[in-house]
Parts: sequence; C-alpha cells; structure tokens
Amino acid sequence: MATSIETQPQASITSTGQRFLLQNVGWDGYETMLKLVGNRAIRLTYDRGDLELMSPSFRHERNKGSLGRMIEALTEELDIPSTGAGSTTWRRKELDRGLEPDECFYLYDHAEQIAALEEIDLDLYPPPDLAVEIDITHSSLDRQGIYAALGVPELWRFDGESLRVLRLRDDRTYEPCKSSPAFPFLPLEEVVRLLKLGTTMDHTRWGRMVRAWVRDDLAPRYCNEATGHG
Repeated sequence: MATSIETQPQASITSTGQRFLLQNVGWDGYETMLKLVGNRAIRLTYDRGDLELMSPSFRHERNKGSLGRMIEALTEELDIPSTGAGSTTWRRKELDRGLEPDECFYLYDHAEQIAALEEIDLDLYPPPDLAVEIDITHSSLDRQGIYAALGVPELWRFDGESLRVLRLRDDRTYEPCKSSPAFPFLPLEEVVRLLKLGTTMDHTRWGRMVRAWVRDDLAPRYCNEATGHG
C-alpha cells in the first residue's frame, strides 16, 4: 500500500545545492522517504514532523571528503582506535528526530565496541563520538539540536573558512571549545589552513602532505602530551 505525503513543499534553490522542506510529514512519512531515497546522494533531516531533503554540491562534498580524510589520517598515523560511520542515518522514534551527518566516527573504546556490528541500535549502543557538519549551505532545520538530542558528544562545523568545535553539555546543548575533546593535541588553526589548501590541489597529493604533517608534527606532540584516553 503506497503512503502519500500531503504537504506543501517549500523549495530553496541556491548556487551551492538544493534543499526542499516538507512540513507536517510525520515519522511514518520520514521512514517512507528513507526507503524511497535509498542510497542516492540525497541527505534527509527530520525534526518533529518536518522533513528536509538536500542535494549536496561539489563544494560541499569536496570539503566533506577533505575533513574525513584528515581525521582518518590522524587516527591511522597515531594508532588511535577509530571506526568511521560516514553518513549513516541516525534516528530515534521516541525523539521524533533523525539525520545523516556529513561524516561521523566512533573513537577509542567505542570504536572497538561497535567495530564488528552490521547495524547499530541507538537504544543499545552509543551514538558516534564525533560528527562533522559542512556548513556550505545552511539547513532550514536545527541539525545541531538533533545531534544534541541524539547525544553526540562532539560536533565539528566547517563553513569553508572556519572550524567550530562544539562539546555536548549535560543539559543536551553544545558549547564551543578552543580544542577538540577527542583530539586535545590538535592545533585547529593548522587544520583550517590545511583544509583550505585542500581546495587548491588534488586529494592524492594533499592527502600525502597531511599524513606527513601528522607524522612529523603531531606524532611527537601526541606522544608527549597526556590525552586523557587510555
């Protein structure tokens, strides 16, 4: 039996991508749309009845790829346990919210805890330790509030010019941080410089440069500083 979604879509089209907001969709409509979209390159954000569909732009995906590759280089070169979950759909019916991050990662003990799983039930397992948002185009919905409701401890937001690191507080709101709770040894200003440089060169050459930076500059600092993780 087909499910219909009776709503008036509000279309917002910009030079950096397309976003469509469907209001009063409800949870069943959200789950139906997830099935219809499948693995296509369309991101869905659902917040208590409202559903937004976003078609990512090249600029968005390039920055997403750079930041994801940087985190992978960081964890691999420094032997930090990490399991990437990419743009997995995270949703909880009781919260009436769900979304797909641009990138997300389980780190340290959690990375090993979920490494062998094929599916993750948020009623049984924690959400990712770190989520990444590329803010090239801005959502009509409160994605940051959804991350907070889901309990994601750390959120990075990069708009192509600056990187904001946010830490989840006990009241399920985020506060800005001067350093990453997951990677306290990481110089954020250098991260931004390298990310900007990544828009001027191919990713293979850029990736080799990032790994050399991690090995030569970060590794000694990581070894000498107490990170607070066992």
